[in-house]
Amino acid sequence: MSPDVARLQLAPTGALRAGINLSNFLLVTGRDEHGSPVGVSPDMARAVAERLGVPLRLVPFRSPGLVADACGTDAWDIALIGAEPQRAETIAFSAAYAEIEATYLVPPGSTIGSIAEVDRAGIRIASTARAAYDLWLERNITSATLLRAESIDAAFRLFTDQGLEALAGLRPRLIKDAAALPGSRILDGQFSAVQQAIGTARANAAAAEFLAGFVEEAKASGLVARLIEKHGVHGLSVAPPG
Repeated sequence: MSPDVARLQLAPTGALRAGINLSNFLLVTGRDEHGSPVGVSPDMARAVAERLGVPLRLVPFRSPGLVADACGTDAWDIALIGAEPQRAETIAFSAAYAEIEATYLVPPGSTIGSIAEVDRAGIRIASTARAAYDLWLERNITSATLLRAESIDAAFRLFTDQGLEALAGLRPRLIKDAAALPGSRILDGQFSAVQQAIGTARANAAAAEFLAGFVEEAKASGLVARLIEKHGVHGLSVAPPG
C-alpha cells in the first residue's frame, strides 16, 4: 500500500494524531522536557508518521478504554493499544507488534498453585477495568468473580484491602506488587498475552492495510526490538509475524 494513499486517511489534518495509552508503563516510560509521552508506543507512532512524511501529534489518554471510546470522535487517526475483540468492533487493528504476559498474583498462604485453579467458585479476582487482560477475563472467566478497579494501583489496593484470592495483571507490574507484599506469589505461565497493536477506524480500509504492512516490516527489520532495548523495558517482547 502506497504511503500516498494511506496519508489521505491517516493524516487528514496534515499531521498524524496518535492516541497513546498512558497507563501502560511498559509502552510509555516517562515524559520528555516538554511533557510529551516517551517510550516504545510513542516511538512506534513517530515511525509511522515518518513513513507517511507528516508531523506527529501525540494524543494522550489515561487508559486504553478511553482511547477506544474516542474512535469515531475525530480525536485520533491511529491508536496504539491492546488489540481485543471488543475494541475491534470499531477499530481495525494490525497484527501485534509486541506482547506482554498476563498472569495472577496470589496472597501469602494461598493454596492456589496454577492458573487453571483460579477460575473456581469462591475465588475473587481483582482486575483493572477495561485493560486488555480484563476484557479477556470478562470473556473467559466462568466460575470465579471478577472485581474491577479504575487503575492498576487501585486494583492492588482492592486485592490487599479486601483480602481477595487473586490479582490479575501484566507480569512486570505483578513483580513490583509481589515485592510490596512479602509472601505473595506470581503464578507460572500466562492466562493471555496482551497483543499491542496499531489501529485505525474501520472506515479507513486503505490506512488499515498500510498499518498492517508497516507493523510486519517493523518487526522483521528489528525496529521493535531496538525500541524495546532503547527504553530498557523488561517484560515486553516482539510479537511473532502476523
